[in-house]
Parts: sequence; structure tokens; C-alpha cells
Amino acid sequence: MILNQMSGQEIFVIVIVVLLLFGADKLPEIAKGIGKGMRDFRKATDDIKREFEESTREIRKDLNDVTT
Repeated sequence: MILNQMSGQEIFVIVIVVLLLFGADKLPEIAKGIGKGMRDFRKATDDIKREFEESTREIRKDLNDVTT
């Protein structure tokens, strides 16, 4: 999402700053943590979408019945 909006230069600068702050030995650990965080966030948003769809399914069905 956010990475899609960033240019290659911006990502490169961020990687350099992370390398300077944490060192090359911590980079895989940080990347793993970021990946896990993104997966958890995506799963949570998918769960919220699914719950919203399930909770509004009956309302949408009633609206379709009324309009037909």
C-alpha cells in the first residue's frame, strides 16, 4: 500500500538509514518483523471486511427484496 506510493529513491534512502541505525546484522530480523506485521494487518482488515459483509448481508437482501 504505502510502498506502492513510494519511489525507488525513497525506499533506498530508508534502507540506508535503517542500515546505519541498526546495522546489517539486524536487517533480516527487522524485515521479518515488518513482514509479520503487514501480514497481521492484512489479516485483520480482511476479517473486518468479512464481518461487515456478513452483518450487512441480510440488510442488503431486504433492500433488494423491497426494490424488486
